[in-house]
Amino acid sequence: MSSPNSTKGLHVITWGCQMNVYDSARMTDVLAPLGYRPVESPDAADMVILNTCHIRDRAAEKVFSELGRLRLVKRERADQGRDTVIAVAGCVAQAEGEEITRRAPYVDIVLGPQTYHRLPEMVARAARAGGKVIETDFPAEQKFDFLPEAITAQAVPGASAAAPGLTAFLTVQEGCDKFCSFCVVPYTRGAESSRPVASVLAEARHLVARGAREITLLGQNVNAYHGTGPDGSDWSLARLAHALAEIDGLWRIRYTTSHPRDMDDDLIAAHRDLPQLMPFLHLPVQSGSDRMLSAMNRGHTADAYRRLVDRLRAARPDLALSSDFIVGHPGETEADFEATLQLVRDIGFAQAFSFKYSPRPGTPAAGAPLRVAESVADQRLQALQALLREQQAAFNADCVGRRAEVLFTGPGRHPGQIAGRTPWLQPIHVEGGESLIGARALVDIRAAATNSVSGALIGGARIAPSQTSEVDCLQPALEDHRA
Repeated sequence: MSSPNSTKGLHVITWGCQMNVYDSARMTDVLAPLGYRPVESPDAADMVILNTCHIRDRAAEKVFSELGRLRLVKRERADQGRDTVIAVAGCVAQAEGEEITRRAPYVDIVLGPQTYHRLPEMVARAARAGGKVIETDFPAEQKFDFLPEAITAQAVPGASAAAPGLTAFLTVQEGCDKFCSFCVVPYTRGAESSRPVASVLAEARHLVARGAREITLLGQNVNAYHGTGPDGSDWSLARLAHALAEIDGLWRIRYTTSHPRDMDDDLIAAHRDLPQLMPFLHLPVQSGSDRMLSAMNRGHTADAYRRLVDRLRAARPDLALSSDFIVGHPGETEADFEATLQLVRDIGFAQAFSFKYSPRPGTPAAGAPLRVAESVADQRLQALQALLREQQAAFNADCVGRRAEVLFTGPGRHPGQIAGRTPWLQPIHVEGGESLIGARALVDIRAAATNSVSGALIGGARIAPSQTSEVDCLQPALEDHRA
């Protein structure tokens, strides 16, 4: 093995949600004092980490398929006299650690998502013992208390060559106590826990000092945040957002993923009162059928969701909504599915994620009777996705002829273009110089596609750090979404 001070290559492959992106960045930070630096491919890596997700069907098989390829890389490097440490992290590791070491004995380290702060110790143990290290317990200590200060720059997924550090993820909450019937999160991430306020604010200030202008707060159930404040009291996500908004240089705040049951009055008011809190909310509903919502153990009805959306839009009329939907949950009838379509028509979504139900081992729904035929689930998914695509295209089209404040994050698709994000998370491309990357500017939106918009800079519209802007996009369209 190389000495602790020598430079070693690290390659991290990440699947799943934004929290896994954040975790991968923090694992990179944790290993930096050991001399590990990111490299582009496993062939050049002294250590490869698979950071896994267990939410969707066949997740474990995708991991084993990738491990099969890494086995060949490890063998080739060994023939050249070079060691390769293979680690499997994340939720598949948490759920199937023993199976991983049985089926892939060449894996050196298996660690759950709550233990990656111990990675340096695990690497040392694997080197000393030459055997397997498995860490899938839920430790008593908060992993965030043991992470280094250095933060790896992160980019918004889908952004084109985002400038380093302009947008960043910041995990504030982990785990879930809701126990939805289809979901493995309570079993792989554990019970709900929140980072102390001081820890979150310190990391946010560090990110802003390194150039971040937009921070997305992450949590499996982020609006259940209840971190301990400096005075010893529990702070809500709304109170945390107010404190973050006072950080000079932090222009935009987002958060994901939220649960309807934890969208309280204070958080709704924060959407009204904080210009830094972007008018885009991901609020999963999963189904429009009360019968299915009960079977899913969601803890709310379809009409309760509608009323909540009404309150949010009353507080912030330009609010755009995203959501999650599952079709084909055990017992779903045509009437249940039609209720989902009707909820989508009633509310109107700027974007959404929809999936066929896939049984996750150990969850209550995995053993439920009345399975929906695969062909029926396929048809329902196609019908739902067609409606959601239509709504997304209509939402983007509604913006044409209006203006929006854009944070420019990188060059565009074509020479002479720059790219950024609107407050509603739409990718946008305009003609402009690269000197605007990292700045905010007002843009007239001129054209729309299903997944993006384009526009033209308003002359002299660069926004100084001390300025705020008035934008008028979306309000009339959103008022028309309710039948």
